[in-house]
Amino acid sequence: MTESEVWQRLTSVFRDVFEDDEITLSPETTAEDVEDWDSLTNIQLLIAIEKAFSGLEFSTGEVANLQNVGDLVSAITKRVTV
Repeated sequence: MTESEVWQRLTSVFRDVFEDDEITLSPETTAEDVEDWDSLTNIQLLIAIEKAFSGLEFSTGEVANLQNVGDLVSAITKRVTV
């Protein structure tokens, strides 16, 4: 899976979780940029991402170190393109 495909799938997950077809992600996107992205939604989002990327799992430490969507894409890309 290419990085472009990761971005496409991730955007779809965000749009589903937040029920907003207008969400546009960039590497700099953070929770502050997306309305209703709180701690509960963050958990729902991570679960949806793990399902969307066929069993991908993140540890609590990995999640804590993610600063923005760009970091998330990098973490996903490293695992799904191996």
